[in-house]
Amino acid sequence: MNSGLPVLVQEKASSLLSETTSSPPKTVTLEETAEKEFNTGQIFTIAGGHFIHDTYSAFVAPLLPLLQERLATNYTLTGSLAIFTQLPSLLNPLIGYLADRVSLRYFVILAPAITATLLSSLGIVNNYFVVALLLLAGGVSIAAFHAPAPAMIGRLAGKRVGTGMSIFMASGELGRTLGPIVAVAGVTWFGLEGIWRLMFVGWAVTAVLYYRLHDVSARTDTMPAGLAAALPQIRRVFPVLGWIMLARTGLVVSLTTYLPLYMRDEVEVSLWLAAAALSILEGAGVLGALFSGTASDRFGRRRVLGLLMFLSPLLALLFVYGPTWLAIPLLLALGLTAISPTPVLLAVVQDSFPEHRALANGIFIGLNFLVRGLNIWAIGALADSFGLTLAFVVGAVAAFFTLPGVWLLPQK
Repeated sequence: MNSGLPVLVQEKASSLLSETTSSPPKTVTLEETAEKEFNTGQIFTIAGGHFIHDTYSAFVAPLLPLLQERLATNYTLTGSLAIFTQLPSLLNPLIGYLADRVSLRYFVILAPAITATLLSSLGIVNNYFVVALLLLAGGVSIAAFHAPAPAMIGRLAGKRVGTGMSIFMASGELGRTLGPIVAVAGVTWFGLEGIWRLMFVGWAVTAVLYYRLHDVSARTDTMPAGLAAALPQIRRVFPVLGWIMLARTGLVVSLTTYLPLYMRDEVEVSLWLAAAALSILEGAGVLGALFSGTASDRFGRRRVLGLLMFLSPLLALLFVYGPTWLAIPLLLALGLTAISPTPVLLAVVQDSFPEHRALANGIFIGLNFLVRGLNIWAIGALADSFGLTLAFVVGAVAAFFTLPGVWLLPQK
Protein backbone atom coordinates (compact mmCIF):
# COMPACT_ATOMS: atom_id res chain seq x y z
CA MET A 1 0.00 0.00 0.00
CA ASN A 2 3.10 2.23 0.20
CA SER A 3 4.06 1.61 -3.42
CA GLY A 4 3.11 5.18 -4.41
CA LEU A 5 5.39 6.84 -1.83
CA PRO A 6 8.69 6.55 -3.76
CA VAL A 7 6.96 8.00 -6.82
CA LEU A 8 5.67 10.99 -4.82
CA VAL A 9 9.11 11.60 -3.28
CA GLN A 10 10.73 11.43 -6.71
CA GLU A 11 8.20 13.86 -8.21
CA LYS A 12 8.68 16.32 -5.33
CA ALA A 13 12.48 16.20 -5.61
CA SER A 14 12.26 16.67 -9.37
CA SER A 15 9.99 19.69 -8.90
CA LEU A 16 12.35 21.33 -6.39
CA LEU A 17 15.36 20.69 -8.61
CA SER A 18 13.55 22.21 -11.59
CA GLU A 19 12.69 25.37 -9.63
CA THR A 20 16.27 25.70 -8.42
CA THR A 21 17.93 25.24 -11.80
CA SER A 22 15.46 27.20 -13.90
CA SER A 23 15.65 30.44 -11.88
CA PRO A 24 18.60 32.59 -13.01
CA PRO A 25 20.67 34.35 -10.37
CA LYS A 26 19.05 37.67 -9.53
CA THR A 27 20.97 40.92 -9.81
CA VAL A 28 21.25 42.71 -6.49
CA THR A 29 19.56 46.10 -6.64
CA LEU A 30 19.77 49.03 -4.29
CA GLU A 31 16.11 48.73 -3.34
CA GLU A 32 16.54 45.08 -2.35
CA THR A 33 19.79 45.79 -0.54
CA ALA A 34 18.46 48.69 1.49
CA GLU A 35 15.08 47.15 2.34
CA LYS A 36 13.97 50.54 3.66
CA GLU A 37 16.78 50.43 6.22
CA PHE A 38 19.99 52.44 6.55
CA ASN A 39 22.61 50.37 4.72
CA THR A 40 25.75 51.54 6.50
CA GLY A 41 28.34 49.50 4.61
CA GLN A 42 27.32 50.54 1.09
CA ILE A 43 26.72 54.16 2.11
CA PHE A 44 30.21 54.48 3.58
CA THR A 45 31.72 52.80 0.51
CA ILE A 46 30.20 55.42 -1.77
CA ALA A 47 31.07 58.18 0.72
CA GLY A 48 34.69 57.00 0.76
CA GLY A 49 34.82 57.24 -3.02
CA HIS A 50 33.34 60.74 -2.75
CA PHE A 51 36.06 61.71 -0.28
CA ILE A 52 38.94 60.73 -2.57
CA HIS A 53 37.21 62.03 -5.71
CA ASP A 54 36.63 65.49 -4.23
CA THR A 55 40.16 65.63 -2.83
CA TYR A 56 41.35 65.83 -6.44
CA SER A 57 38.57 68.13 -7.60
CA ALA A 58 39.72 70.55 -4.84
CA PHE A 59 43.14 70.97 -6.49
CA VAL A 60 41.93 73.82 -8.70
CA ALA A 61 41.41 76.66 -6.17
CA PRO A 62 44.74 76.35 -4.28
CA LEU A 63 46.68 76.10 -7.55
CA LEU A 64 45.06 79.24 -9.01
CA PRO A 65 47.77 81.60 -7.66
CA LEU A 66 50.48 79.49 -9.34
CA LEU A 67 48.49 79.10 -12.55
CA GLN A 68 47.86 82.85 -12.60
CA GLU A 69 51.61 83.51 -12.43
CA ARG A 70 52.42 80.89 -15.06
CA LEU A 71 49.68 81.93 -17.50
CA ALA A 72 49.91 85.71 -16.77
CA THR A 73 46.11 86.14 -16.46
CA ASN A 74 43.86 88.54 -14.55
CA TYR A 75 41.31 87.60 -11.86
CA THR A 76 38.49 87.01 -14.33
CA LEU A 77 40.46 84.65 -16.58
CA THR A 78 42.08 82.92 -13.61
CA GLY A 79 38.80 82.38 -11.78
CA SER A 80 37.15 81.33 -15.03
CA LEU A 81 39.37 78.25 -15.08
CA ALA A 82 37.11 76.86 -12.37
CA ILE A 83 34.11 77.45 -14.66
CA PHE A 84 35.42 74.86 -17.11
CA THR A 85 34.92 72.17 -14.48
CA GLN A 86 31.33 73.39 -14.10
CA LEU A 87 30.27 73.41 -17.76
CA PRO A 88 29.83 69.61 -18.09
CA SER A 89 27.33 69.80 -15.23
CA LEU A 90 24.83 70.70 -17.93
CA LEU A 91 24.94 66.97 -18.73
CA ASN A 92 23.76 66.06 -15.23
CA PRO A 93 20.02 65.99 -16.00
CA LEU A 94 20.69 63.59 -18.90
CA ILE A 95 22.98 61.44 -16.76
CA GLY A 96 20.38 61.39 -13.99
CA TYR A 97 17.59 60.49 -16.44
CA LEU A 98 19.65 57.54 -17.67
CA ALA A 99 20.59 56.52 -14.12
CA ASP A 100 16.90 56.02 -13.27
CA ARG A 101 16.67 53.54 -16.17
CA VAL A 102 20.03 51.81 -16.56
CA SER A 103 22.67 51.12 -13.95
CA LEU A 104 25.43 53.75 -14.11
CA ARG A 105 27.45 52.29 -11.26
CA TYR A 106 30.60 52.33 -13.42
CA PHE A 107 30.37 56.13 -13.59
CA VAL A 108 30.71 56.14 -9.79
CA ILE A 109 33.41 53.44 -9.85
CA LEU A 110 35.68 54.99 -12.52
CA ALA A 111 35.31 58.70 -11.69
CA PRO A 112 37.95 58.87 -8.89
CA ALA A 113 40.66 57.48 -11.19
CA ILE A 114 39.74 59.68 -14.15
CA THR A 115 39.37 62.88 -12.09
CA ALA A 116 42.66 62.18 -10.31
CA THR A 117 44.48 61.71 -13.63
CA LEU A 118 43.16 64.86 -15.26
CA LEU A 119 43.52 67.27 -12.32
CA SER A 120 46.94 65.95 -11.32
CA SER A 121 48.10 66.79 -14.85
CA LEU A 122 47.51 70.55 -14.51
CA GLY A 123 51.15 71.17 -13.69
CA ILE A 124 52.57 69.72 -16.91
CA VAL A 125 50.91 72.22 -19.29
CA ASN A 126 51.60 75.94 -19.64
CA ASN A 127 48.95 76.99 -22.14
CA TYR A 128 45.62 78.47 -21.02
CA PHE A 129 43.65 76.63 -23.70
CA VAL A 130 45.14 73.23 -22.79
CA VAL A 131 44.54 73.85 -19.07
CA ALA A 132 40.94 74.69 -19.90
CA LEU A 133 40.57 71.44 -21.87
CA LEU A 134 41.94 69.41 -18.97
CA LEU A 135 39.50 71.07 -16.59
CA LEU A 136 36.62 70.57 -19.03
CA ALA A 137 37.39 66.84 -19.26
CA GLY A 138 37.71 66.72 -15.47
CA GLY A 139 34.31 68.38 -15.23
CA VAL A 140 32.77 65.57 -17.30
CA SER A 141 34.16 63.03 -14.82
CA ILE A 142 32.91 65.10 -11.87
CA ALA A 143 29.44 65.31 -13.41
CA ALA A 144 29.39 61.57 -14.10
CA PHE A 145 30.07 60.85 -10.44
CA HIS A 146 27.75 63.38 -8.81
CA ALA A 147 24.56 62.62 -10.75
CA PRO A 148 24.03 58.94 -9.82
CA ALA A 149 25.91 58.79 -6.48
CA PRO A 150 23.48 60.84 -4.31
CA ALA A 151 20.55 58.92 -5.80
CA MET A 152 22.24 55.68 -4.74
CA ILE A 153 22.69 57.13 -1.25
CA GLY A 154 19.05 58.23 -1.16
CA ARG A 155 17.83 54.70 -1.88
CA LEU A 156 20.27 53.06 0.53
CA ALA A 157 19.37 55.43 3.39
CA GLY A 158 15.77 54.23 3.71
CA LYS A 159 13.80 56.77 5.72
CA ARG A 160 16.93 58.58 6.95
CA VAL A 161 17.64 60.45 3.72
CA GLY A 162 18.94 63.55 5.51
CA THR A 163 21.46 61.48 7.46
CA GLY A 164 22.59 59.70 4.30
CA MET A 165 23.06 63.00 2.50
CA SER A 166 24.99 64.38 5.47
CA ILE A 167 27.44 61.47 5.38
CA PHE A 168 27.79 61.75 1.60
CA MET A 169 28.32 65.53 1.62
CA ALA A 170 30.56 65.47 4.70
CA SER A 171 32.86 63.01 2.93
CA GLY A 172 33.04 65.37 -0.04
CA GLU A 173 33.75 68.32 2.26
CA LEU A 174 36.48 66.28 3.96
CA GLY A 175 38.00 65.69 0.54
CA ARG A 176 37.82 69.40 -0.26
CA THR A 177 39.47 70.05 3.12
CA LEU A 178 42.36 67.72 2.38
CA GLY A 179 42.65 68.69 -1.30
CA PRO A 180 44.35 72.10 -0.87
CA ILE A 181 46.87 70.62 1.57
CA VAL A 182 47.63 67.70 -0.75
CA ALA A 183 47.96 70.01 -3.76
CA VAL A 184 50.36 72.42 -2.05
CA ALA A 185 52.31 69.54 -0.47
CA GLY A 186 52.62 67.97 -3.91
CA VAL A 187 53.99 71.23 -5.30
CA THR A 188 56.45 71.42 -2.39
CA TRP A 189 57.64 67.84 -2.87
CA PHE A 190 57.63 67.50 -6.65
CA GLY A 191 57.18 70.99 -8.07
CA LEU A 192 54.13 72.06 -10.03
CA GLU A 193 55.27 69.95 -12.98
CA GLY A 194 55.55 66.81 -10.84
CA ILE A 195 52.16 66.64 -9.12
CA TRP A 196 51.02 64.07 -11.70
CA ARG A 197 52.52 61.52 -9.28
CA LEU A 198 49.53 62.09 -6.98
CA MET A 199 47.07 60.46 -9.39
CA PHE A 200 47.75 56.86 -8.39
CA VAL A 201 45.73 57.00 -5.17
CA GLY A 202 42.66 57.69 -7.31
CA TRP A 203 43.27 54.52 -9.30
CA ALA A 204 43.61 52.48 -6.10
CA VAL A 205 40.26 53.81 -4.87
CA THR A 206 38.60 52.92 -8.17
CA ALA A 207 39.85 49.34 -7.68
CA VAL A 208 38.23 49.24 -4.22
CA LEU A 209 34.95 50.66 -5.54
CA TYR A 210 34.91 48.04 -8.29
CA TYR A 211 35.35 45.26 -5.73
CA ARG A 212 32.55 46.61 -3.52
CA LEU A 213 30.03 47.91 -6.07
CA HIS A 214 30.47 46.08 -9.38
CA ASP A 215 27.52 43.74 -8.76
CA VAL A 216 25.18 46.34 -7.23
CA SER A 217 22.65 47.92 -9.56
CA ALA A 218 22.22 51.69 -9.37
CA ARG A 219 18.57 51.76 -10.36
CA THR A 220 15.24 50.61 -8.96
CA ASP A 221 13.50 47.32 -9.83
CA THR A 222 10.58 49.06 -11.50
CA MET A 223 10.97 51.34 -14.48
CA PRO A 224 10.03 54.88 -13.37
CA ALA A 225 7.39 56.85 -15.17
CA GLY A 226 8.46 59.01 -18.08
CA LEU A 227 9.79 62.53 -17.85
CA ALA A 228 6.30 63.98 -18.37
CA ALA A 229 5.19 62.50 -15.04
CA ALA A 230 7.91 64.43 -13.19
CA LEU A 231 7.39 67.78 -14.94
CA PRO A 232 4.66 69.17 -12.61
CA GLN A 233 6.83 68.57 -9.54
CA ILE A 234 9.89 69.94 -11.35
CA ARG A 235 7.97 73.16 -12.05
CA ARG A 236 6.95 73.41 -8.39
CA VAL A 237 10.31 72.70 -6.77
CA PHE A 238 13.15 73.84 -9.02
CA PRO A 239 12.24 77.51 -9.54
CA VAL A 240 12.44 77.94 -5.76
CA LEU A 241 15.69 75.98 -5.55
CA GLY A 242 17.10 78.05 -8.42
CA TRP A 243 16.24 81.25 -6.56
CA ILE A 244 18.02 80.00 -3.43
CA MET A 245 21.09 78.81 -5.33
CA LEU A 246 21.41 82.02 -7.34
CA ALA A 247 21.26 84.16 -4.20
CA ARG A 248 23.70 82.16 -2.07
CA THR A 249 26.28 80.98 -4.61
CA GLY A 250 28.06 84.34 -4.85
CA LEU A 251 28.98 83.95 -1.19
CA VAL A 252 29.96 80.30 -1.64
CA VAL A 253 32.26 80.85 -4.65
CA SER A 254 33.89 83.86 -2.97
CA LEU A 255 34.92 81.55 -0.14
CA THR A 256 35.65 78.29 -1.95
CA THR A 257 37.21 79.63 -5.19
CA TYR A 258 38.67 83.06 -4.50
CA LEU A 259 39.71 82.67 -0.85
CA PRO A 260 43.35 81.69 -1.65
CA LEU A 261 43.65 84.71 -3.96
CA TYR A 262 42.00 86.95 -1.35
CA MET A 263 44.36 85.75 1.37
CA ARG A 264 47.41 86.28 -0.86
CA ASP A 265 46.49 89.68 -2.31
CA GLU A 266 44.34 91.34 0.39
CA VAL A 267 45.70 89.77 3.59
CA GLU A 268 49.20 89.25 2.08
CA VAL A 269 49.99 85.76 3.37
CA SER A 270 52.02 82.93 1.82
CA LEU A 271 50.68 80.21 -0.48
CA TRP A 272 50.76 77.72 2.40
CA LEU A 273 48.68 79.99 4.66
CA ALA A 274 46.28 80.76 1.81
CA ALA A 275 45.75 77.02 1.26
CA ALA A 276 45.46 76.49 5.03
CA ALA A 277 42.67 79.08 5.18
CA LEU A 278 40.73 77.13 2.57
CA SER A 279 41.34 73.88 4.45
CA ILE A 280 40.10 75.43 7.70
CA LEU A 281 36.93 76.56 5.94
CA GLU A 282 36.33 73.18 4.31
CA GLY A 283 37.24 71.30 7.49
CA ALA A 284 34.51 73.10 9.39
CA GLY A 285 32.26 72.40 6.42
CA VAL A 286 32.72 68.68 7.10
CA LEU A 287 31.09 69.02 10.51
CA GLY A 288 28.44 71.36 9.16
CA ALA A 289 27.54 69.00 6.35
CA LEU A 290 27.53 66.02 8.72
CA PHE A 291 25.03 67.56 11.11
CA SER A 292 22.86 69.78 8.90
CA GLY A 293 21.09 66.97 7.05
CA THR A 294 20.61 64.96 10.23
CA ALA A 295 19.24 68.05 12.00
CA SER A 296 16.83 68.63 9.12
CA ASP A 297 15.48 65.08 9.57
CA ARG A 298 14.55 66.05 13.11
CA PHE A 299 13.69 69.75 13.03
CA GLY A 300 12.56 70.20 9.41
CA ARG A 301 14.34 71.26 6.23
CA ARG A 302 13.09 74.84 6.18
CA ARG A 303 13.99 75.67 9.78
CA VAL A 304 17.56 74.44 9.43
CA LEU A 305 18.05 76.17 6.07
CA GLY A 306 16.61 79.43 7.36
CA LEU A 307 19.01 79.51 10.32
CA LEU A 308 22.07 78.67 8.21
CA MET A 309 21.27 81.16 5.46
CA PHE A 310 20.67 83.97 7.94
CA LEU A 311 23.94 83.44 9.81
CA SER A 312 26.37 82.81 6.94
CA PRO A 313 26.25 86.25 5.24
CA LEU A 314 26.56 87.99 8.61
CA LEU A 315 29.69 85.97 9.37
CA ALA A 316 31.10 86.68 5.89
CA LEU A 317 30.75 90.43 6.38
CA LEU A 318 32.43 90.14 9.77
CA PHE A 319 35.26 88.15 8.16
CA VAL A 320 35.89 90.95 5.64
CA TYR A 321 35.66 93.88 8.04
CA GLY A 322 36.55 92.27 11.37
CA PRO A 323 39.98 92.18 13.07
CA THR A 324 42.65 89.80 11.77
CA TRP A 325 42.75 87.80 15.00
CA LEU A 326 39.15 86.70 14.37
CA ALA A 327 39.96 85.27 10.92
CA ILE A 328 40.35 81.62 11.97
CA PRO A 329 37.25 81.49 14.23
CA LEU A 330 35.22 83.15 11.48
CA LEU A 331 36.46 80.71 8.84
CA LEU A 332 35.39 77.87 11.14
CA ALA A 333 31.98 79.46 11.63
CA LEU A 334 31.60 80.07 7.87
CA GLY A 335 32.42 76.44 7.17
CA LEU A 336 29.70 75.38 9.60
CA THR A 337 27.08 77.65 8.06
CA ALA A 338 27.89 78.70 4.48
CA ILE A 339 28.75 75.27 3.07
CA SER A 340 26.46 73.03 5.12
CA PRO A 341 23.08 73.86 3.46
CA THR A 342 23.87 71.59 0.49
CA PRO A 343 22.96 68.27 2.21
CA VAL A 344 19.63 69.76 3.26
CA LEU A 345 18.90 70.97 -0.28
CA LEU A 346 19.78 67.53 -1.63
CA ALA A 347 17.46 65.96 0.94
CA VAL A 348 14.66 68.28 -0.27
CA VAL A 349 15.27 67.01 -3.81
CA GLN A 350 15.24 63.35 -2.73
CA ASP A 351 12.05 63.89 -0.69
CA SER A 352 10.29 65.60 -3.59
CA PHE A 353 11.14 63.02 -6.30
CA PRO A 354 11.04 59.51 -4.79
CA GLU A 355 10.50 57.89 -8.22
CA HIS A 356 12.96 60.08 -10.14
CA ARG A 357 15.80 60.48 -7.67
CA ALA A 358 18.71 60.44 -10.12
CA LEU A 359 16.93 62.66 -12.64
CA ALA A 360 16.03 65.24 -9.98
CA ASN A 361 19.51 65.10 -8.50
CA GLY A 362 21.00 65.57 -11.97
CA ILE A 363 18.85 68.65 -12.54
CA PHE A 364 19.84 70.00 -9.11
CA ILE A 365 23.57 69.43 -9.64
CA GLY A 366 23.42 70.80 -13.19
CA LEU A 367 21.54 73.91 -12.09
CA ASN A 368 23.84 74.39 -9.10
CA PHE A 369 27.00 74.11 -11.17
CA LEU A 370 25.59 76.41 -13.86
CA VAL A 371 24.72 79.06 -11.27
CA ARG A 372 28.12 78.52 -9.67
CA GLY A 373 29.89 79.12 -12.99
CA LEU A 374 28.00 82.36 -13.55
CA ASN A 375 28.87 83.54 -10.05
CA ILE A 376 32.55 82.64 -10.45
CA TRP A 377 32.67 84.87 -13.53
CA ALA A 378 30.69 87.66 -11.84
CA ILE A 379 32.82 87.69 -8.67
CA GLY A 380 36.00 87.66 -10.80
CA ALA A 381 34.75 90.57 -12.91
CA LEU A 382 33.87 92.54 -9.77
CA ALA A 383 37.31 91.79 -8.32
CA ASP A 384 39.06 93.06 -11.46
CA SER A 385 37.02 96.28 -11.45
CA PHE A 386 36.66 97.06 -7.74
CA GLY A 387 38.87 94.64 -5.80
CA LEU A 388 38.32 91.31 -4.09
CA THR A 389 37.07 92.91 -0.87
CA LEU A 390 34.07 94.53 -2.53
CA ALA A 391 33.38 91.34 -4.51
CA PHE A 392 33.22 89.38 -1.23
CA VAL A 393 30.85 91.95 0.26
CA VAL A 394 28.49 91.81 -2.74
CA GLY A 395 28.37 88.01 -2.52
CA ALA A 396 27.54 88.18 1.20
CA VAL A 397 24.78 90.77 0.83
CA ALA A 398 23.16 88.84 -2.04
CA ALA A 399 22.97 85.75 0.19
CA PHE A 400 20.33 87.42 2.38
CA PHE A 401 17.87 87.12 -0.51
CA THR A 402 17.76 83.34 -0.01
CA LEU A 403 15.52 83.74 3.04
CA PRO A 404 12.18 84.36 1.24
CA GLY A 405 12.87 81.37 -1.01
CA VAL A 406 13.50 79.04 1.94
CA TRP A 407 9.94 79.40 3.21
CA LEU A 408 8.54 78.55 -0.23
CA LEU A 409 10.22 75.12 -0.22
CA PRO A 410 7.96 72.07 0.26
CA GLN A 411 7.80 70.54 3.70
CA LYS A 412 9.43 67.14 4.23
